[in-house]
Amino acid sequence: MKGTIELNGMQFHACHGVLPSERENGNDFVVDFSCTYNFAKAMKTDDLADTIDYGAVYDIIAREMQQPSNLLEHVAGRIAASLKEAFPGMRHFKIKVTKNNPPVNGQAASSSVTIEE
Repeated sequence: MKGTIELNGMQFHACHGVLPSERENGNDFVVDFSCTYNFAKAMKTDDLADTIDYGAVYDIIAREMQQPSNLLEHVAGRIAASLKEAFPGMRHFKIKVTKNNPPVNGQAASSSVTIEE
């Protein structure tokens, strides 16, 4: 039986961006994660080892968010690679990285990059 695991609204202060001020002062980011997983075994065993531990997902995302990158695409790609390595049974997944108050020539609440596989 397939199901979806989601971890939404993870908040981080990190130094991603092309501009020197972004790399020095950082910005606030929000990350959302979801993936499809076969829950059949976990539904029977009630064992965390038989599913995707969202605490471990958070730790992996937090680690990747602390490594500065120029592009949100790079951050999202690193997160995806690390999660795929940690959870080989993970099927379709979606990662959205949002930068609050991006430095643009006008008003914008956020900018986001979403990747799916």
